Parts: sequence; structure tokens; C-alpha cells
Amino acid sequence: MTETQGLIAGVLLLLALMIYTFRPDNGFASQKEKSRLDFLLERKDQLYENLRDLNFEHRAGKYPEEDFQAQRALLENETAQLLAEIERLQQRA
Repeated sequence: MTETQGLIAGVLLLLALMIYTFRPDNGFASQKEKSRLDFLLERKDQLYENLRDLNFEHRAGKYPEEDFQAQRALLENETAQLLAEIERLQQRA
């Protein structure tokens, strides 16, 4: 391949990449917006996972009892508030 052919191939590749990246019908821009309920349900799953991780790490000896109790109380309070809001939103729907 000559130098000119390589340059043309490089320019064509760059042009194709730019068109692919910046085209208006890009799938990323057309994602569905999440509702408040969808967000809260995802957050609930995250909180449950955090509680499981916290319990596991406490049993593994990574958390002193006082820190474990404080962190657990914070996560449980946040989860309770979140569940109450989820229930309110589900009753409206």
C-alpha cells in the first residue's frame, strides 16, 4: 500500500467513526427516561446489597461492633424511608 492509499484509508476510517459517533439517531440519546418509582426500586436493590455486604464484612471481622451498629442503623433507616415512598407511589398508580 502506498503512502497516499494509507492516508486515504485513514481519512475514510476517521470520517466513518465521526459519523457513527455523532449521528442524530444514536441509541444512547433515545434511552427511556426512568420514573421516580424505577429509580427508587433500583436504589432499594442497592441498599439491600449494601446491607448484605456490611453483614458479611462484620462477620469477617472488618468492622468493630460500634461502627457496624451505626452503619447498619443508617442503612436500615434509609431503606425504611425508601420503602415508604415506594409504597406511596405504588398506591397512586
